[in-house]
Amino acid sequence: MSALIERQSGNRHSIAIETTDAAHYAASRRRLTAAQRRWLADSGFAAAPGTFALLSDAAGKLVRVLAGVDPREPLAALAALPCSLPEASYHLADEGVLADPVQAALGWALGAYQFNRYRQPKRAPARLAVRTAELQQLAPLVEATALVRDLVNTPTEHMGPEQLGDAIRRLGKTHQAKVRDWVGDELLKANFPTIHAVGRASHRAPRLVELSWGRKADPRLVIVGKGVCFDTGGLDLKPSDGMRWMKKDMGGAAHAIALAGLVMQAQLPVRLTLLIPAVENAVAGNALRPGEVVVTRAGHSVEIDNTDAEGRLVLCDALTYGSEQQPDLMLDFATLTGAARVALGPDLPALFANDEAAATGVLAAGRAVGDPLWQLPLWRPYRKMLDSYLADFANAGPSRHAGAITAALYLERFVPDGTPWLHLDTYAWNDADRPGRPRGGEAMGLRATFAFLQQRYGNMTSGVVVPE
Repeated sequence: MSALIERQSGNRHSIAIETTDAAHYAASRRRLTAAQRRWLADSGFAAAPGTFALLSDAAGKLVRVLAGVDPREPLAALAALPCSLPEASYHLADEGVLADPVQAALGWALGAYQFNRYRQPKRAPARLAVRTAELQQLAPLVEATALVRDLVNTPTEHMGPEQLGDAIRRLGKTHQAKVRDWVGDELLKANFPTIHAVGRASHRAPRLVELSWGRKADPRLVIVGKGVCFDTGGLDLKPSDGMRWMKKDMGGAAHAIALAGLVMQAQLPVRLTLLIPAVENAVAGNALRPGEVVVTRAGHSVEIDNTDAEGRLVLCDALTYGSEQQPDLMLDFATLTGAARVALGPDLPALFANDEAAATGVLAAGRAVGDPLWQLPLWRPYRKMLDSYLADFANAGPSRHAGAITAALYLERFVPDGTPWLHLDTYAWNDADRPGRPRGGEAMGLRATFAFLQQRYGNMTSGVVVPE
């Protein structure tokens, strides 16, 4: 959060950034000295989005920055500046063209992110001074996004199932929540067979981690995240290019952990359950084989058509356990299918929902906070694509059609009728550097779902939140 600081009275300690565009550039120039206008003309600055000009006073001291922006894209407006401007403190000038300075400040903070666990940063980011109320509003979102990015960026050697559980325990300690887990063969004794089946071949034991927080009397909210810390594909081995970035296959868990933290920090009046099935899908003599049949916690027999369709297997037992709590709402995050990326590209998480009111709410929230989602249908005639000749159904099938939909339909079988459920198939990754979106792990759908939960539960009242 060092990229955002509290704004001082009178702005004596920060440099003004005036946002402008082609339509307002003439007005911006009129506020400048003759020397500053000559400098702009000589440098060729024309207020194009993504460009900026440094303006000094007669003594050569930097006193103002003109930043070209697209007012329709406030989140991206300032995102490239923290690591481009000289290291100093800045503030947004009141004359700027951006209607939403809070979104612009969020973009600044997201653009300042650096993952420095394994190397020294090239430089410290410039700082943006914001009002106290804005800082209080933005700080949790920036920290939650950084948490997602940090967890996803960390290689599996340092972010295996145990370390993912440690992250949840740290979160629980911060918010005085109860955390427990089932590890290795304990999963079989507690009836989580599919989580165990996927993770049993790794030298790092599979586990299900549960965090509980809130008053028993409040509505139950269950958040589930796919925690496949590395995915080789199992015996249906991925090719090398498909395996290269599979440290990010726990991106769903990273989102779920961060969202749970936001819920607890905001003291939303819910009875929260966070469930993270954490495994490595590895190859060994005891690895899950194609053609095996696993009986899930829900009692459904599932034929393993493909060991690389493992995410839905670890999720289905967690969804069943979450459903047993009869939640008011259940949602899950998962880096589940390449098919969702083929359909929507890398920037739009696919949303599936069995409750249209909840779907409408989270879609609207995503648009409002600049964190878009796109709904795909739970087209139930496609269930036949998962038919099995010897089990209740299979975890995958021979057809390459509608892969994101069939995966969601598989998960839906483990959500009881009448339980509102949202499923986000998210990429959790930036393939290249862009303003506010550095290459590597990314939070996609986090702010949308949190805004939706604030709207759904924010007008309720609750007393002191304590663990059960």
